Amino acid sequence: MYMDRKPLYIRIQSHFKEAIRAGQLREGDRIPAEKELLEHFNVSRITVANALGELARDGWIYRVPGRGTFVRGVPEDETGYGPAATETAGDDFGLGALSAAKGAAGQDGGGDGRALRQRAEGLVGAEAEREAERPRIGLVIPFIGDYFAIRLLSGIRDALAAAGYSLLALFTFNDKEREEELIRELRDTVEGLIIFPVDANVYNEEIIALKMNGYPFVLIDRYLPGVETHTVNADGALAAKLAVDHLWALGHRSIAICADTPLSTASVDDRVNGYMNALKENGGMINPALLLTDFTVEPGETGPEHPLVRTIASRAATAYIALNSTLGLHIAALAKEAGLEVPRDLSVVTFDNPSRGLLDEQGTFTYLDQHEGGIGRSAGELILDIVGKRRKSAEAYSHIVLKPELVVRGTTGPAPESR
Repeated sequence: MYMDRKPLYIRIQSHFKEAIRAGQLREGDRIPAEKELLEHFNVSRITVANALGELARDGWIYRVPGRGTFVRGVPEDETGYGPAATETAGDDFGLGALSAAKGAAGQDGGGDGRALRQRAEGLVGAEAEREAERPRIGLVIPFIGDYFAIRLLSGIRDALAAAGYSLLALFTFNDKEREEELIRELRDTVEGLIIFPVDANVYNEEIIALKMNGYPFVLIDRYLPGVETHTVNADGALAAKLAVDHLWALGHRSIAICADTPLSTASVDDRVNGYMNALKENGGMINPALLLTDFTVEPGETGPEHPLVRTIASRAATAYIALNSTLGLHIAALAKEAGLEVPRDLSVVTFDNPSRGLLDEQGTFTYLDQHEGGIGRSAGELILDIVGKRRKSAEAYSHIVLKPELVVRGTTGPAPESR
């Protein structure tokens, strides 16, 4: 285990096992509601869910959707009792059949209802049992808000599935405190972690603790300067250079770079540095007014005084490099509102493809392909390698850097003054 202390979810499991063995909780008794358990044990919802999920898989309790969780009893074989059919999410037929069986029995559990429960559980099938037995890798990620994240997740899932692992993904919503909580809760319930760190100007202490304790984990998309860890990311500096070189060849000399997060991260810094170095190599001047990295884009906040709106309306730049695809879409929309046509009046290059589907899908935007599916697969394969070999922190760390490519589509064209 990660630390000598007994994990919180194990403590909750032990509490209920002892109560069931002692007869304090009998077959058919209802387990307190989640809210009561959160308050009683002073833990998070994730911890309670993990504890009850394991108890159900081992056959101590069972769940009836819409009605609650009930005691099944001491399993005949405490190390491997029956399938956790009721734990399979998304199988409406199986869950509905289980509820129907409960209703037919006319009771919450126990007695003659046991056979009906087992029949209903069988309807969910062996897939639930196989899923419950598969080892898991945890993924801590801000959110799935664009196609970059979807492709990244798909790559991770494919790598893990090929090795017989399942993926448990939880979202931080770019909140550092929530990220710390999720890492604490997940580290004792999965074999290893893949972490997409939040945007923050200070390191997450839980990530540092993972490193100090030799816990298997991989960082994706970014790294922590000065802190050696296993990482998988694209070469952000090279990607920015590809964008600048492309726009410079089209005659653009006023090129803006935009990031909609005011907090500095290693990946943003790499891209901005790559942008500035590329301008210097092409003999251009760096205009601080075109380094647009100190703003956010929120609904109702892009009025006339917004820095991005002002820059576009003033035509201070003829080309924009957006550090994510959603921001690129936003820039194109603001240009249209300002009466500008893309790419006639203004060119846009985005990091990542804002189009749906796979990266080879034809799209509108000129974009920097960071091979996010490849990042995901590489991260999945790396964490499996670390877990399988049980590498120690003293061993060499792996730094996998993928080479980006520029894909030219319809949002870049000759600079207006060069026509």
